[in-house]
Formats: sequence, C-alpha cells, structure tokens
Amino acid sequence: MRIVILGSAYPLRGGGIASFNERLAEHYQQMGHEVDIYSFSLQYPNFLFPGKSQYSDEPAPLGLRIFSKVNSVNPFNWIQVGLALKKAKYDLLIVRFWMPFFGPCLGTIQRLVRQNKHTKVVCIADNIIPHEQRIGDRLLAKYFLKSVDGCVTMSKSVLDDLKIISPQVPAVYTPHPLYDNYGPGISQEQAREQLAIPMTEKVVLFFGFIRQYKGLDMLLEALSKSELSDLNVKLLLAGEFYGDEEFYQELIQKYNLQERIYLHTSFIPNNEVGKYFCAADAVILPYRTATQSGITQVAYHYDLPMIVTKVGGLPELVHDQVVGLVVEPDVPDIANGIVSFYQENKREIFIQNIKEEKKKYSWETFGDEIFRLGR
Repeated sequence: MRIVILGSAYPLRGGGIASFNERLAEHYQQMGHEVDIYSFSLQYPNFLFPGKSQYSDEPAPLGLRIFSKVNSVNPFNWIQVGLALKKAKYDLLIVRFWMPFFGPCLGTIQRLVRQNKHTKVVCIADNIIPHEQRIGDRLLAKYFLKSVDGCVTMSKSVLDDLKIISPQVPAVYTPHPLYDNYGPGISQEQAREQLAIPMTEKVVLFFGFIRQYKGLDMLLEALSKSELSDLNVKLLLAGEFYGDEEFYQELIQKYNLQERIYLHTSFIPNNEVGKYFCAADAVILPYRTATQSGITQVAYHYDLPMIVTKVGGLPELVHDQVVGLVVEPDVPDIANGIVSFYQENKREIFIQNIKEEKKKYSWETFGDEIFRLGR
C-alpha cells in the first residue's frame, strides 16, 4: 500500500506524538509498504507554543521520508496540501488528532483528499476534547470528524467522547503500543552514574512536559509529607515546563524540597530518554485528568513499575497491584501509594509482571486496526 501519515514529525519536537508517528511509519515500512509523512512547516504560532523551542537539535531519523508542508493557520496552504495529496492518490491517509485547534486545518485537507474517491482517511485520536478545554472545542472537533472514514482511540474515555460528539464515525479502541524507539535499557547502576544519583537512594520519576493537568503540584505536596520525608524518597523531575515554572519553584521552596529533587527541566532528547527511566525505581503520573499517556508505554519498554492516578485511561494501561499502583488523584493517596510501593517491596514483582504484560502492546496489533478501518 501507499500510505501517508499527516502529523508532527522531525524536525519538530512533537514529544511523544512525533516519535509515535515516526515509529508507526517504520512499522509499515518493515511490512513492505511505501510510507510518507507530511508534517508541519508551522505547527503552532510562537505565541501559542508553551515551551522554549518547537524544533529538535537531534539528527533526522534514518530511512523516513518527511515533508514539512502544512501550515496550521494558513487556509491557502490547507488547500494546496489537500489538492497535492488528492492528486497523489495514496491508498491510506492516517491523520493524527490531539487538539481541536487543528480541526480546521486537518479537516479541510481531508475533505479535499477524499474527493479523489480512492484514499481512505483514518484518524488516530489522542484526545477529542482536550485536557484544558476552550470555547469552540466541540465544534472544531466535529468539523474534523465529519471527514474521516474511521478513528482509532487509545483510551476508552476518548472513544466515549467521540461517540458523544460524532456517533456516526466508525471507531475502535486499541491500546497505545510500546515506545520501543528510545533505545535499549541500561542497568540502574549505569543510569544513576550518568545522572549522579547514588544507588542507595529511593527515586521516583516524573517525566514529560510539565503542564497543570499533570498534577506535579500535588506530587510536590505529597513529597513533603512526613511519611515520605522519613523514607527520604527523592524525585527525579525530567521535562520541560509548559506553563508557569515559577509556580513550581515556589512550591519546592515552600516545602523545603531543594535537597530531595533532581531537576532536569529542559527538553529531553530521544537519545537520553532511556537513562531517566532506567535510573528510577518507579515512574509516577499524578494526573488530574488523562486520556492515555505515552509515558506508561515508555515505562513498559524499560520494565519500570508505575504509580498512576485513577483518571481517564491510565487504569486501563496500569493494572493495579500487577504492574503498578493506581491511586486517587489527591495528595494523601499519592503519598500513600509511594509509601506502599517502598514499604511493601513492590518493585521486583511488578517488574516480572511487566515483562509478561507488555507483550500485548504491539505495533502489529495497532497497525492492523488502522488497516481494518481503512478498508
């Protein structure tokens, strides 16, 4: 088949989304299909982008054809790209949708492509309604969804949202596949040596873009509780602030956590991701809201236990008392979960269970669901 993926990719720092799109392209190429990626020449206007830079300093991924063509705010560009893809007559257009902001751009391109009566359009929906909602989100999502032939969601909560907004769209839930493209794991000793963390310390990891809905403030307050300070649990905080950095720095000062946090708050390049996961005892996702999270699938790849809150699709991916702990999204429960993890020596049994559980999160299964919807 001739396939085109429309979504973030190199040189954009799309975080997990860009990595996912590139890994999906690699999967289909390994199956013998011809794959192109159409990415953004302008993804966000600078004033809307919450991070420091939209662009990667890393080398381009090998063996992928990536074309930076799409301007998210220029309707003339949408028409130009749509007509070019319509003329190219790909068998399958896979579109990544994670924010209603992109609804007009992607929806317009899709409408033009489908005019060729050949190309099928399948959406991969990270979210239908975003974590931080704005006026008009539902209308923009509806506009986008009216021009797809099917949709894959990676959490049941997103599938539920889709059925409410556009029940006519054929849709299926299939779990987020493993992020196995950040390289092999290394020993905890090696990882901690690279990060200057002693082996004697208890360390939990918070990883990824730091946004309000991810609950870092609750985690910091939990860390200040006496039961955690008595255990001397430390936090490895790795990721770029997508919001008010000063707010979190003030909390660190307020709770006297300066000596209990390893701060790595710049963008983490792909070739360094592995050492953070390998250095920690567990990764913690204290989210207030969630759909799914690619962080869990990186943790599965590196056999790292998880502590997650009971929101959105996180409990679907992290089975309580099997590969990690599921807690309520409040400070006392987050603190109790960390204490339980260490006092009950959960790490080794969780690691053994992860090695078996992660077998179900394959790219083959995910890719086949897209093909089924695109027939």
